[in-house]
Amino acid sequence: MSTGKTLSPFNRTAQHDAKRAAILSQSAKLFNYKGSRATTLRDIAESLGLTKTSLYYYVKTKEELIYQCYMAALNHHHHTLDEIEQSHRSPIDRASAFFLQHFDNWLAAQEGRGPHIAALLEIAALKGAQREEVESRYIDMFKRLRQHIRDGIALGEIRACESTSVTRAMMGSVDWTFSWLHQVPREQVTSTAREALDIIVHGLYGKAGSYTHRAIAYGEEDDDALQGFNRAEQNRLKQEAFFKTGTWYFNRKGFNGTSLDEIAERLNVSKGAFYYHIKNKEDLLFNCYSRSLEITERIYSEAAQTPDSGLQKIDLSCRRIFHVQNSERGPLIRYNTITALPMARRKKILARTDAANERFGEFIREGIEDGSVRPVSIFVAQNLIAGAVNAAMNIKLWRKVDDLDTAAIEYFDIFFNGLLPRDITPDSRDTGVTGDE
Repeated sequence: MSTGKTLSPFNRTAQHDAKRAAILSQSAKLFNYKGSRATTLRDIAESLGLTKTSLYYYVKTKEELIYQCYMAALNHHHHTLDEIEQSHRSPIDRASAFFLQHFDNWLAAQEGRGPHIAALLEIAALKGAQREEVESRYIDMFKRLRQHIRDGIALGEIRACESTSVTRAMMGSVDWTFSWLHQVPREQVTSTAREALDIIVHGLYGKAGSYTHRAIAYGEEDDDALQGFNRAEQNRLKQEAFFKTGTWYFNRKGFNGTSLDEIAERLNVSKGAFYYHIKNKEDLLFNCYSRSLEITERIYSEAAQTPDSGLQKIDLSCRRIFHVQNSERGPLIRYNTITALPMARRKKILARTDAANERFGEFIREGIEDGSVRPVSIFVAQNLIAGAVNAAMNIKLWRKVDDLDTAAIEYFDIFFNGLLPRDITPDSRDTGVTGDE
């Protein structure tokens, strides 16, 4: 942020810091768009008009640069929280301001009035102390936001909810904005942010009182018993095992940290047998995305065929996906590795993902028509939910889970009932941060 002072051109420290900030901003921009795998140090240097040798003065390796970008992003978020905590006293206003700031961060970078901030997609690719430091800094940020939720509950500003799940869902929603906000005209980003906040604080439920989640049945996996001499079926089951295990590794270790030999060893198959089915790591990643999409597409299709209300279809879809993500039936792929795919394949997966996410839009539209969903921006709502869905796996790493369906209800509840007490309607209270700051 500007201090209002003109820096002396003879101040070497200031000039060094300014150049380093420019490098981190440009690197974040390229990493967010192309991914770290496809972005080289030469790409970054040339985009800044530097030689590769000049860039080496600031950073020695791409891994070091990723680490610095992530730390810069997290320091930015913590600085934002510092300012919010100084300027807002109300917990709901603090949480709301932090949510809105993610949209303004994106807009500021596009308008040239702020740095590009790295989407924290590939933390799993970092190693050792660097990964530990980034994860620790992220958890500190998470805890600060969660404390505002807890303070709001204690004061009665925020209704009673499972604060860890709510914070995780909220963060998942704003982390996902990098994938869809570019579709919004710049002049509409601020109003889009307010529409998003309105959904977070008031929820989607269009009737009085709170939405009650009904009991649902979870189907078992298809019978995977080997069918005698059916070789095609045996090969399908083998590939399913490869894709499922590959997803587990990609989610935890990132693309670069995942070893095909390690996957083969985990499955207790020879390397020859493994490579007979899997061409290379990129092909495995692409198929892991395809498998996850097949599962979610089937869940959406089954929900669409029920006689339920639009909101109940959203509820059914979210909870069933959550169940797959966090049970033995999963995992599903996290989109943190999406930039590891070459652009052509990435576009195929993202187009298919957008089409799948639009099913949420269809259910929201149905809900508005049948009265179960209040009038909201369908495009914004479907993307907020999609972001939370992507962040919903490994919930047991964040909180104790006694019952998976209860955990799913608590996680997605913010989208149904919002943060505010349900006796406060959208027209009866402003959050205090949606106007001009």
